[in-house]
Amino acid sequence: MNKGKFYITTAIAYTSRKPHIGNSYEIVLTDAIARFKRLQGYDVFFLTGTDEHGQKIEEYAKNAGVTPKEYVDKVAGEIKGICDTLNTTYDKFIRTTDSYHEKAVQHIFKKLYDQGDIYKSEYEGMYCTPCESFWTEAQLVDGKCPDCGREVKKAKEEAYFLRLSKYQKQLEEYIESNDNFIYPESRKKEMLNNFIKPGLQDLCVSRTSFKWGIPVTFDDKHVIYVWMDALSNYITALGYDTEGSGELYQKYWPADVHIIGKDIVRFHTIYWPIMLMALGEPLPKQVYGHPWLLFGTDKMSKSRGNVIYADELAKLIGVDAVRYYLLSEMPHANDGSISYETIIERYNSDLANTLGNLVNRTVAMTNKYFDGVIPAPICPEEIDGELKAFAAQTVAAVEKNFETYHIADAAEAVMNLAKRCNKYIDETAPWALAKDEAKKDRLATVLYNLLEGIRFISVLLKPFMPDTSEAILKQIGSDIDDYDSLSGFGALKSGEKVGTATPLFARIDAEKMLADIEQQQKQAQEKEKTIEEIEGVAKISIDDFAKVDLRVAKITDCEPIKRAKKLLKLTLDDGTGKPRTVASGIAKWYQPEDLIGKSVIVVSNLKPAVLCGVESQGMILAADCSEDDVKVVFVDGMPAGAKVR
Repeated sequence: MNKGKFYITTAIAYTSRKPHIGNSYEIVLTDAIARFKRLQGYDVFFLTGTDEHGQKIEEYAKNAGVTPKEYVDKVAGEIKGICDTLNTTYDKFIRTTDSYHEKAVQHIFKKLYDQGDIYKSEYEGMYCTPCESFWTEAQLVDGKCPDCGREVKKAKEEAYFLRLSKYQKQLEEYIESNDNFIYPESRKKEMLNNFIKPGLQDLCVSRTSFKWGIPVTFDDKHVIYVWMDALSNYITALGYDTEGSGELYQKYWPADVHIIGKDIVRFHTIYWPIMLMALGEPLPKQVYGHPWLLFGTDKMSKSRGNVIYADELAKLIGVDAVRYYLLSEMPHANDGSISYETIIERYNSDLANTLGNLVNRTVAMTNKYFDGVIPAPICPEEIDGELKAFAAQTVAAVEKNFETYHIADAAEAVMNLAKRCNKYIDETAPWALAKDEAKKDRLATVLYNLLEGIRFISVLLKPFMPDTSEAILKQIGSDIDDYDSLSGFGALKSGEKVGTATPLFARIDAEKMLADIEQQQKQAQEKEKTIEEIEGVAKISIDDFAKVDLRVAKITDCEPIKRAKKLLKLTLDDGTGKPRTVASGIAKWYQPEDLIGKSVIVVSNLKPAVLCGVESQGMILAADCSEDDVKVVFVDGMPAGAKVR
């Protein structure tokens, strides 16, 4: 049954370099939502793509000795390749260098200029090249970019501006009268209170200091600035043009939801809606700003050898396992954390033990006791009703969690049904029933219920692990995989034959895999060091070193962190009068009682990161004394808060 249209998008990926697994989370998340909507009967259009213009790209290309177009062609190919590797079902992959997009953006710019919403002036302020953003002195944090914390530089140039201020009141009223436009609620409050209500400044929408961008048709000194170019992709991909829009635009716009990272909510809920208001076009129904996926206790770095790429991880554990990990491990509102240890642990516990074992032994028992024929459920007992009710509740829970983008909770609900089926096996003991011919009908009922429970699981797993879902259905001998079949328990056809019991997920030898990964990381690290030595990029200036704020801090408390064998939670007195929390990966070498009362050196100006539920507000210094010996740098006797130079 067609429930109507559903248009969903990711943010388009910036073509600066190959995306790591944290960047890949968004495309998998969006794909899972798109797949679930299709499963429910919606006509889905799923858009993703690449953002390919700007000063950063021009600089990257220059350093690589290629043209900007050659550079973005290579990176866009890598991004698209990862999307395909992860089995994502996008309907269109837009590139902002596509000629139709560039033409439509030029028409949008000209229309807004002609109607007075864009005007020419001069910009003077602080510019952050990585973020491609201008800031006033008042907006800087400790003299640095408020978004990324990097250095900014003074810039002054002629530019065109979009009159954000003209639409401020209209936007504010729209957000306040549409509760779910910005989701979750915390992001909505942040946009209103921190950005909109204090007053919007007009937005710079062109540049003259670089050339890699879409030219302004009536002023060839200017190229259209990144956000007007990039944000327009959501409508140009559907064939929107001020000179006449295509059939897809008429059908699918407005978007039902933009899935974006929390760092770009401002652009999508202020700049983008005002552009649409100025064009006289409908606004998207919802913008969901998801949290970030962080990387254990360390920032990802090639020189550390700890960069994780989704395609490389898929070679280790399989595509569906990567998808499942990303979707099940990421919290709804807080940042998630990834490490090889947690990947292997979740793989073995959820996929190999809970799910794989359930399917394997159920199919094996059906083959053993009924020659592979799905039996009829002709001898029900009260306990069967509990399993059926749990299956119905699971369907409802998955649906509710997808509606609110609690995708990890939806994954947990499916896995809980698998656990309930395993419990049902223990409760009914089919092997014991098989010993008594008089209980053959009861055995048949138990196995039927298990096979039907597994069918429920396989259908609900389609958004998460599509290939695994198909493999399960094949093993249980069913092709009934539509969502409507979950409206009642019992759609599985008796008399059909199951397949061969084949392990879905072989258990991983954690010790061996971690050792292999460590060896690969060392090789990658040595290779990167060699490259750095050749290129001379490992040397830094005294100014670079001065950017790191090192302070003496006293450890006032210390405790282990649950679910994190490597981490200790340190509470520090850094002389500010406010306790500082640091999560440090030193649990292998230190007990909490060894550290309390000690003074250490902390990097105090790191951006906070959430590690296993703990917000870490810095990093303490330690030394690698040998291959497996780490010693913390203690500075007992020095006053808390003293600056280390």
